[in-house]
Amino acid sequence: MVWHTSASRVVYENRWIRVREDDVTGPDGEGIYGVVEMQHPAVFIVALDDADNVCLVSMERYTTGPSWEVPAGGSDGEDPLLAAQRELAEETGLIAAEWEHLGTMNALNGIAVAPEHVFLARGLSSAPDDALAQAEEGIDDVVRIPFTEALAMVSDGRIRDGETVAALAYAGIRLGRFA
Repeated sequence: MVWHTSASRVVYENRWIRVREDDVTGPDGEGIYGVVEMQHPAVFIVALDDADNVCLVSMERYTTGPSWEVPAGGSDGEDPLLAAQRELAEETGLIAAEWEHLGTMNALNGIAVAPEHVFLARGLSSAPDDALAQAEEGIDDVVRIPFTEALAMVSDGRIRDGETVAALAYAGIRLGRFA
């Protein structure tokens, strides 16, 4: 079935998202489809140190509560790589010498237009002191744990953030961890 949109209207907008309602004809006939559009793509960073530890941040999410996640954020209209570099420094106090774009994914593709870029960052070192903005980002803790432990956290439910799960999968595939 091909969807047909006969009309579209924005019902809400702020600097991060736009919500629109589309009049559509789809598999169930005619109706209204609500769509959330991100104003800018997001970036997710799997930061891996020389000891094979991945950097995770913990924060309290308004919608879902406590969460362990890879560093991430909005691109704010920047090139995704520049945004990833900025977010890593702001959230963790780290910079990386090597960057690899692992892929692009779509969050909540049944209700949203939310492209996300996933990066692998290696060759980690401390960022200049003025780069760190953890308090502004709402970050409670930054840890480095073995990559295998991060996968165990996904398996046992300590990591429930879907984008973090997907970013770790992208990195695991690239690194040959899933044979």
